[in-house]
Amino acid sequence: MRLSNLADYAVVMLAAAARAGSARLNATCLAEQTGVPLPTVQKLVGRLAGAGLIVSSRGTGGGFHLARSPENISLADIVEAVEGPIAMTACVEQGRHDCALETDCRVKPHWGAVNDALKGALGGVSLAQLAMPAPIVRETNVIEVLS
Repeated sequence: MRLSNLADYAVVMLAAAARAGSARLNATCLAEQTGVPLPTVQKLVGRLAGAGLIVSSRGTGGGFHLARSPENISLADIVEAVEGPIAMTACVEQGRHDCALETDCRVKPHWGAVNDALKGALGGVSLAQLAMPAPIVRETNVIEVLS
């Protein structure tokens, strides 16, 4: 499983917004800060606002900011805002019955648990965690003494 570029870019954008705190951001500034192309930032701002993750306003003094604290926005929230509901297979999506194996599938009853585990893992990572600087990993020199 791999996130789409749009979902990845949304995470990058919201992490930058989280680091900005209560400052109001605009799409141009965010594109410059993150390297995400401006048209993509503009597209994602609409989706993220529609999902209630950011509050956006137009005009002089416009821009956007996070709708909730970074601790209260999960990676699952961001992914679902861009990709839609998290569903590992078609058979865990509400109302979908387009699998040719559905009537005789012995694995289908288990996909719900797998899907819930994935959604739980993504839900357990907050935007606050994603906005923190990466830890510095230092190489250690190990000297082996031979006797």
